[in-house]
Amino acid sequence: MLQARTGKLRQPVHDGQQRRYRIGISGSYGGMNLGDEAILSQILRELRSRVSAEFTVFSRNPEDTRRRHGVEHAVSARELSRGEVLRELEPLDLFILGGGGILFDPDVRGFLREAQLAQDLGIPTMTWAVGVGPLENRDSRRAVLQTLNGMDLITVREPSARLVLEDIGVERDIVVTADPALLLEPEPLPAGALIREGIARANPLIGFSVREPGAAAPDLDVNHYHALLANAADYFVERLGASILFVPMERPTDLQHAHAIVSQMANPERAHILKGGYTPGQLLSLMTEMEFAVGMRLHFLLFAALAGAPFVPLPYASKVGEFVRELGMPTLSVQQMNAGRLLAYIDHSWDERQQLRARIRERLPALIDRARRTTDLALALLQAKGVERQPSELELSSQPEG
Repeated sequence: MLQARTGKLRQPVHDGQQRRYRIGISGSYGGMNLGDEAILSQILRELRSRVSAEFTVFSRNPEDTRRRHGVEHAVSARELSRGEVLRELEPLDLFILGGGGILFDPDVRGFLREAQLAQDLGIPTMTWAVGVGPLENRDSRRAVLQTLNGMDLITVREPSARLVLEDIGVERDIVVTADPALLLEPEPLPAGALIREGIARANPLIGFSVREPGAAAPDLDVNHYHALLANAADYFVERLGASILFVPMERPTDLQHAHAIVSQMANPERAHILKGGYTPGQLLSLMTEMEFAVGMRLHFLLFAALAGAPFVPLPYASKVGEFVRELGMPTLSVQQMNAGRLLAYIDHSWDERQQLRARIRERLPALIDRARRTTDLALALLQAKGVERQPSELELSSQPEG
């Protein structure tokens, strides 16, 4: 481990008379998942609105991140050697891990690497509204414990994340804030987008969201949930004459599952799968066109709430269930559903959609305020520690003599 030692303090970068900070961010970024890109866009927007800073983002697709978010630097999160990562980290005043649900088996060690190396350099580190779990592997739990006990600030997205961290022995204070994507604002849709997507304004538009099984959804039975959603989509078509729009939040996996569900529908001609590439803000605008939504993915439901669209959630994991409960809505996991129960749930929720909309509108502001609190905590940390750390051996060795 690199050991920090006393020496000449590094000179800050100045933008005119204002201190210009250097901030690193690492998470599940790189254009694969619109929810994750919404998270990064809002972290950047929040920080840019409050301080002068330049950013280095550790991304799975640096080119996409530079183009999409306009950051000064984006580097590969998985391809750099340890020495290359250290060189990217050493100029930083603050390293941010998150946001999003990134601390779960089996990917956790990959996400922790940059944070661990930043701590070795003596750089202040924090988590930004991260989700935690499932986290059952002993080595993963040990790595999370060690890294988070070395954090200067820990913020998590939901209460269950705090419970998991306390259970594995994290001793630092853990602050529950909220998902930064709650701060997302709508952006204008490209001209003619609805026509190109085949969306007819004359029919009620019902949005659907799917997801793949995997480490974050280990108990998800694909055949079971495909049949459930095919039945639900047909219900809306036959009862309301609705058009169905499947919204892939993560490509290509959501596309594959959406096509599989449409193939099981009795009325597949009334179903559309969103084809265009949209920013999170544009997708939020599109969702204001929806009369109702049925969804599995957290950020699809979060966007629906922001857009004022009442919804039926199909939670596959605790993070989805907790978000729904924060809005004061009942929830049953997709694993607990059968066709009859789901259609009865949808039928009742459709009839009560105005009450659902009002409840969401009432509960959402408190979550948005919690999401903003993460920024306040990050800035307090940055201002307290941003220029006070001592340089490491790596930094001292790179300074010219004399």
